[in-house]
Amino acid sequence: MNPTPSRRPSEGVVFLHGISRSFRSLIKMQLAVEAAGFATRNVGYPSRQKALSALADDIHPAIMPFAEANEGCTHFVCHSMGGLLARAYLARHRPSRLGRVVMLGTPNGGSEIADRLKDWPLYRMYFGPAGQQLVTARDAATETLLPAVDYPVGIIAGDRSLDPIASRFMLPGADDGRVTVARTRLDGMTDHIVIPASHALMIRNKEAIAQTIAFLKDGRFQTVR
Repeated sequence: MNPTPSRRPSEGVVFLHGISRSFRSLIKMQLAVEAAGFATRNVGYPSRQKALSALADDIHPAIMPFAEANEGCTHFVCHSMGGLLARAYLARHRPSRLGRVVMLGTPNGGSEIADRLKDWPLYRMYFGPAGQQLVTARDAATETLLPAVDYPVGIIAGDRSLDPIASRFMLPGADDGRVTVARTRLDGMTDHIVIPASHALMIRNKEAIAQTIAFLKDGRFQTVR
């Protein structure tokens, strides 16, 4: 492996966006993480065209050389379905020096909205194969794709909604308009925090960005006073 170039930070962070989003949605957070002293790789992928298994293989060529160039650990920061993609990717292509993983609004336990809409033709057409994997009752293949985590995971959930209809009629309990707080939780997670932010906007939220950087550096979220 070539040595890490001078001036390049020793640790790196891979960013994975959510379904129907693009790498641009994470640029604000990416710039903040770079300013905090990390190298970054913001990966775009065709989230609505393939299932999680195929997407995990698709992103590998973009991540592998970046991880190999990092002298220190490679961390992951993921929004929404990007957290599930990270879990699938790390089960298959885990970097030798894996660091920490931050998930923002990731439906680790699925989403009741997907349960309600998965059979609707427009939902199936728009969200594609991966959209079918966002349900709360997963088939055996999807469960195998998302094994238990054995690396540090910090989860940020939101409890503000921009979609009152979904929150009232589809999502039981506190939610961010797409995923309930309870469904963001994951067995084996290291830390979990709830912030006043909606699903779409949490990745631009100042507190979410600060907490993400705190977990990347220290392996714990900051105590909210």
